[in-house]
Amino acid sequence: MTETTDKTAPAAIFIMGPTASGKTALAMALRQRLPVELISVDSALIYRGMDIGTAKPTFAELSQAPHRLIDIRDPSDAYSAADFRADALKEMAAITAQGKIPLLVGGTMLYFKALLEGLSPLPSADAAVRERIEQQAAEQGWEALHQQLRDIDPVSAARIHPNDPQRLSRALEVFFISGKTLSELTKISGETLPYQVHQFAIAPQNRELLHQRIELRFHQMLAAGFEAEVQALLKRGDLHTDLPSIRCVGYRQMWSYLTGEISYDEMVYRGICATRQLAKRQMTWLRGWSSVNWLDTEKPGEALDTVIQVVSA
Repeated sequence: MTETTDKTAPAAIFIMGPTASGKTALAMALRQRLPVELISVDSALIYRGMDIGTAKPTFAELSQAPHRLIDIRDPSDAYSAADFRADALKEMAAITAQGKIPLLVGGTMLYFKALLEGLSPLPSADAAVRERIEQQAAEQGWEALHQQLRDIDPVSAARIHPNDPQRLSRALEVFFISGKTLSELTKISGETLPYQVHQFAIAPQNRELLHQRIELRFHQMLAAGFEAEVQALLKRGDLHTDLPSIRCVGYRQMWSYLTGEISYDEMVYRGICATRQLAKRQMTWLRGWSSVNWLDTEKPGEALDTVIQVVSA
């Protein structure tokens, strides 16, 4: 399912794109021209105390153009696509009630997908079932469990590598709890999004330019005190690399440097490479996205005018 086809439904705007493509600047410019309120769609910007490495809008930028769903979680907290969907729908309804247009801006494509298409009704994790699966894996090996998944759910087995125990375990767990396969359940979507959504993706046409922007931004983060920011997180003592917050691009690499696993130069190299890989995954999502209007990072004025024309039509 997608957004509603009801032409009387309220409007919403999606501004999507890879990291360092100019999404925030475009959203802020749109706020000067359209009656919009901004909602962040970013799995890293939700965390308090993680400002530099996430390229969070500055205090001055947020004063000029407030973003909802920024700084709403501690780095020790988990936050799912389902949590995002519930929070975003609530914020969208509040903005619409004010007679304004929700403008959702960010690069976490899974969040956009969850909002647009709803969520599959997957069962919650069950510690006892998971423990049984891990016990079986310890006795027989993950290859045997992968064969079991091939018998139960060949579609999921084809997508999940035998050396990926986390996803393999989850696929089996879903079947043991619900009696239905993961591939069956993921075909079922949630409710239609009750908005007319105007979807835009902004990116440089030249991939090399995007790489240059990513490298420049990483060095700017380092100059702005990124190392000290991660050092403060490390000193807390309750955070670790299994948390989604510390697995964020850049943070994982800086954490490895600060704990003595890698050198400073290796951290910079890995941080830039990981950010480029993130941008590549974001672009892969977007190329398969339907109903999207493409905008050019190098032509911000033209991008601004295009969004206004489409939304106002």
